[in-house]
Amino acid sequence: MHKIDLNKPVCVTGASGYIAGWIVKYLLDEGFTVHATVRDSKKAGSVAHLWKAAEGSKGTLKLFDADLLKPGSFTQAIEGCEWVIHTASPFVIKGFKDAHEALIRPAVEGTANVLESCNAVESVKRVVLTSSVASVYGDAVEILKAPGGVFTEQLWNNTSSESHQPYSYSKVMAERKAWEICKRQTRWDMVTINPSLVMGPSLTAQTQSTSIDVMRDLGSGRQRTGVPMLEFGIVDVREVARAHVLAGLNENSEGRYILSGHTASLLQMANLLRDRFPKYPLPTKQLPKFLVKLVAPIAAGVSREFIQKNVGYKLRFDNSRSVKNLGVQYRPLADTLAEHFAQMIEDGLLKKR
Repeated sequence: MHKIDLNKPVCVTGASGYIAGWIVKYLLDEGFTVHATVRDSKKAGSVAHLWKAAEGSKGTLKLFDADLLKPGSFTQAIEGCEWVIHTASPFVIKGFKDAHEALIRPAVEGTANVLESCNAVESVKRVVLTSSVASVYGDAVEILKAPGGVFTEQLWNNTSSESHQPYSYSKVMAERKAWEICKRQTRWDMVTINPSLVMGPSLTAQTQSTSIDVMRDLGSGRQRTGVPMLEFGIVDVREVARAHVLAGLNENSEGRYILSGHTASLLQMANLLRDRFPKYPLPTKQLPKFLVKLVAPIAAGVSREFIQKNVGYKLRFDNSRSVKNLGVQYRPLADTLAEHFAQMIEDGLLKKR
């Protein structure tokens, strides 16, 4: 593996995002010059938190405009960098009409465009790519066939498609494309970070993430009558961001790393939150699967196929590589949930009670 010159700038793509904001902050705190790509650097609201992170830090922030679907648009930001952290990716779970155009094409072509820019810039030695456990598995039922009943980095999602779990499909196709491009050259190496459901405080109120929807559904009273037995691997956003930095700094890091600190069901999350937010109408019981299957398509817009393949299964993730090889330390789940919930109240996403 390659040793990185710590005096050279680091490029972070999609820098205004939830995970990327923390990555930029940690790099600036370490004293790096960060070449941060965003869609529109003149859009003050989306980059204000990055400038705030730069204030008083030891590092230097430089913003660059780049478009995932425009070949070569990342080259200028990557110039002079030995290390590129690629986080930019479309994040749309629902509300789109064409999965290919909304998710898959931007994820796959965007990854290819960034890595082709890495090929064009002679200084690049390492790429750290933000992937997902969605690249490891598509539906919870797959835990039944996972060796030892545990999801590991050796597994790949072979069940998602444009019509079933298209977001997961976009993640696995983008990661496969990245490894394909990486293996065609020898100048730079690559590490992928594969987080489970990312939760915890954001550096900006403009963040979009699945975890916000999960928290809003739990805390708003929408699920007061009960929740399905739906389990998630969960990881704090700060651990995910730190892992990206550690993967770049550790010359022995290689391959894929599952980032997942805990596994919890919706009801377990609600119970942890209730201890600290007793006034909120958090769910207190679990609904039987047959009932969820009956009402979910109408109440939540979720298919019966999704319910069948994801409700009622207990998940396990092997995070040992992230602990041993990268030195990631996972904080208590209750702290992550409470900080996230409190921030949502502060940002007006949940009513104060």
